[in-house]
Amino acid sequence: MLKGLTRAGLGEVGTDERFIQQAAAYGFDAVDIDAFSFIERHGLEEAKAILAKNNVVIGSIGLSVEWRGTEEVFQNGLQKLAQEAAAAAALGCTSCCTYILPSTDYKAAHFMALATRRLRRCAQILGAYGVRLGLEFVGPHHLRTAWANPFIWTLQETLDWIDAIGEPNVGLLFDAYHWYTNGLSVADIEALDAHKIVHVHINDAPDVPVEEAMDGERLFPGEGVIDLAGFLRGLQRIGYQGVVSQEILAPASTASSEQLLQRSKAGFDAVFAAADL
Repeated sequence: MLKGLTRAGLGEVGTDERFIQQAAAYGFDAVDIDAFSFIERHGLEEAKAILAKNNVVIGSIGLSVEWRGTEEVFQNGLQKLAQEAAAAAALGCTSCCTYILPSTDYKAAHFMALATRRLRRCAQILGAYGVRLGLEFVGPHHLRTAWANPFIWTLQETLDWIDAIGEPNVGLLFDAYHWYTNGLSVADIEALDAHKIVHVHINDAPDVPVEEAMDGERLFPGEGVIDLAGFLRGLQRIGYQGVVSQEILAPASTASSEQLLQRSKAGFDAVFAAADL
């Protein structure tokens, strides 16, 4: 497995080039960035050279298309998706991810029909460039009632939806926080097909009842109560060999980005060692 970073929780890490350099300096193998804008700023060959010089890959890009809103907004967003997929593929990135909120102000059945069609279309465009689409179920209890109607927040529901979307390049963005807030076990990971996992996020949770764990109050790996060693061992046992990217959704810190990167490195070192990886 490759150790990766998102920008979340790292403060002001600066440009993509500096982010890549800092990730490498602290022992990380991957970063999640916008491949299209990276190429726009540097050109394709220079973008490749920056990644190669630092021995860093792009773990995943985000799905920029807003599939949760109106049809007009969705259709407008599709116009750029092929360019973004081509940019990711040109830089060797084969993952694009989005999240599923666990409740919605739409009627759930209507929203399911819309979202299935929309995500299928996104997957088809991405698939033409060899890019996979990862769907992230979101587990924190407070978000399940944040909007009018319950939607999807469990692993099995998400797997069922992936089957309904019906495109071979659709799988899971598997996040440790959502695994934990769903009350899942290592056995649930070991029951998965590694090929169904597109990308992985890692983070930790404070020592509060799981029902009170807030989405925006995550901790750095190894600083909380999630069994991250078990989480990683489970992924290892099923043969997952992709990127595990830190994503810390938390209030802004007064620490410098260097201090936060050092904290990230210490956390990764601790949990990977505990997992014997």
